[in-house]
Amino acid sequence: MFRRIEKHSPRVLITGGAGFIGANLAAHLLATTDARITVFDNLSHPGSALNLRWLQEQAGAHRLDVCRADVRSATAVIDAVKGADEIFHLAARCEGGAESKADFDVNATGTMNLLEAVRCSPRCPMVVYVSTAKVYGELSWLGVRPHGPCYQPVDPEFRGISERAPVALRPAHDCSKSAAERFALDYARLYGVPAMSLRVDTVAGPRQIENHGHGWVSHLVYSILAGRPVTIYGNGFQVHDVMDVTDMVEALMAARAYIGAAKGHVYNVGGGKGHAISVNQMIGLIETICHRSAVVRREPSRPGDRPFYYADTSAFAEATGWCVRRTLEQTVRSVAAFWHAQLAGLQVAQTRPRRMAHSFPRAA
Repeated sequence: MFRRIEKHSPRVLITGGAGFIGANLAAHLLATTDARITVFDNLSHPGSALNLRWLQEQAGAHRLDVCRADVRSATAVIDAVKGADEIFHLAARCEGGAESKADFDVNATGTMNLLEAVRCSPRCPMVVYVSTAKVYGELSWLGVRPHGPCYQPVDPEFRGISERAPVALRPAHDCSKSAAERFALDYARLYGVPAMSLRVDTVAGPRQIENHGHGWVSHLVYSILAGRPVTIYGNGFQVHDVMDVTDMVEALMAARAYIGAAKGHVYNVGGGKGHAISVNQMIGLIETICHRSAVVRREPSRPGDRPFYYADTSAFAEATGWCVRRTLEQTVRSVAAFWHAQLAGLQVAQTRPRRMAHSFPRAA
């Protein structure tokens, strides 16, 4: 008589799981897998409570567990990691200025807490860490020139910033994120932890609530739809690599599938050349799609603003077969649809800070 072998459903831990990327990832896993999902989040970011309620309404939500805790608590992290087979580490803080110590505690110390818990876990779960393309700094070595409404590289053979580009850290937030990334790679090298890192620039899509200069694409869409003015620092020629959150989730799934080959490595993910767009061009695109005119206020550029970035994603594509699929137009439409469906009547969408740092947006 044969005994039936029960298939083990993976247990997935998502730190920052109620955030913008985390909520989209959790929803994708609920819809496409039989995994048990634990959302680990302190719910401090604007929109996280709204995202959590949305997740709890999804089909398969009976497989969703919520742990309201902070990665700065080693005890809470150890408890959360105990049963995990797979971990997506998205928890981050990037306020800067007087909040730099808190940023470091969350980004660097929080990541160390997680990696130590993983190292001691008999399950040895994989860790996919989401870092930032800001580790490349201002890219002052990259020559650019104005061309129409944007900057473009002087070198006609430029194919994007690759992982071989030098790391150049200035703001404290970038240092703490880079330290966290270094910890992840060192734990893979020294202790065999199946960990890897993805560097991203701008991720946009539904479920993003802009806050203190982060989420610049969603801020532009929400402000233009609501008739609120937007402030641009500098000439608006600054170019960013914009990737849809759906493609970001697919990148995380690709990293998960190919963790055996990807562990110990860092990869750039982004829209690449085809999704490089200046602030001026993004405003024009939003105006066209949303049939609204932007009210623009301009102020001088600030020291440290990066004029140009888009990623060379060939290494990750070769390792996993991943590629971007959503167009910039689709991304803007999805952000606008989310605003109409869930934010238009909410006070939270009407009280966000009006002056945003579009020339130097944060990653995710």
